[in-house]
Amino acid sequence: MSHGNMNLTLKIWRQNSGKEPGQLVTYPVKDISPDMSFLEMFDVLNEQLVSKNENPIVFDHDCREGICGMCSMVINGRAHGPKTGITTCQLHMRSFKDGDTIVVEPWRAQAFPVIKDLTVDRSAFERIQAKGGFVSVNTGTAQDANCLPIPKDDADASFNAAACIGCGACVATCKNASAMLFVAAKVSQFALLPQGRVEATARVKNMVAQMDAEGFGSCTNTGACEVECPKGISLENIARMNREFLVANCKD
Repeated sequence: MSHGNMNLTLKIWRQNSGKEPGQLVTYPVKDISPDMSFLEMFDVLNEQLVSKNENPIVFDHDCREGICGMCSMVINGRAHGPKTGITTCQLHMRSFKDGDTIVVEPWRAQAFPVIKDLTVDRSAFERIQAKGGFVSVNTGTAQDANCLPIPKDDADASFNAAACIGCGACVATCKNASAMLFVAAKVSQFALLPQGRVEATARVKNMVAQMDAEGFGSCTNTGACEVECPKGISLENIARMNREFLVANCKD
């Protein structure tokens, strides 16, 4: 073993499909550089499995830069692993020690059914987004930014809500598998801006209705979602969405 490299024991959830039972399978990995990302370590393991004519572990990934939100893994019981404010692809193996055992599981939620191994179906988020996570505007020449003054605090809060990458860590870490933080972020980014006020009533009612229809749990304000969110989306957004929802229903 090279100096400073690690030998690890991985216990990884393997499941052929959502219709079949799954189980944790143990894999030893050797000579892992502490400078590898968690996903690069998985690449090494998969290369070893393929070379032995075994099925590689299926997991979601895309940008590997903390932007897309695809790299959904529960690592030693925490969404995206032991560090705060990062996605799995931004987690490096130096966060672990030589000889460690690492347990890796998929997001656990009724509304996120397992497709295979660590990959789950998160299309419920897309259906919620389609119900109102947009603004309807006339196309054409973009309006000059100075024509529509927006208070800086509102603009900053909207920008912070829009930082949500829809990874689903909030659902995976919530004891109720609630999607409130995700939906609240998507409602808030428009609720704070004049462009979003036109459709505000329909937006919050339709998105909340779709969230409930997808089978996500209710929010009990535990706050775990905010802690595990890689982008630090604030619980304040949930309070804002609740206000939006109350106002929308009062208008009926």
